Amino acid sequence: MSLNPAEANPHTWIENYGDQLYQYALPRVNDPALAEDLVQETFLSGLKGLQSYKGEASEKNWLFAILKNKIIDHFRKKSREASVVSMPDLASVNEEWFNEKGGWIPQKTPRDWPLIEQKEIRRIINWCKDHLKNLQQHVFVLKYLEDLDSEEICKVLNISSSNYWVLIHRARLQMRECVEKQGFKNGGV
Repeated sequence: MSLNPAEANPHTWIENYGDQLYQYALPRVNDPALAEDLVQETFLSGLKGLQSYKGEASEKNWLFAILKNKIIDHFRKKSREASVVSMPDLASVNEEWFNEKGGWIPQKTPRDWPLIEQKEIRRIINWCKDHLKNLQQHVFVLKYLEDLDSEEICKVLNISSSNYWVLIHRARLQMRECVEKQGFKNGGV
């Protein structure tokens, strides 16, 4: 169902799509306030572009496309800023709960451990992603969260193909090292 600009109802966008757009933006930018801002910018761009829109997609798909472009624009802007963040050492292991390898002592393992472990892995991956150097983080997010191909990423970030491959290689290595430092090696603790 394509969007007819005359039938679009911007008054219902927040109610109909606000939560979905926010849930899409949040894991990509990993900042609740920024995700809200990007959704607001999406609605404003939608309002401004409503009269010139050709009606080739549903209202929802059109808003998601605007949001995706807002996220890409955010990374493009951030890629111009340089920042280096150091990674902290692992926290000390609590001997009462964990063995010498960092795994749970069998009697102390929580019953819901698989679910907890899955959430913890996601938390660690997000933390590690957030501590990549700026440009590496942008390349990593665009590649693995936005599913852009290398050519699109090069255009978005205005980098060469060889620079892209160096950045993605370094991001993968740093992600692996960070995740391993947090206690996850070869698929588990």
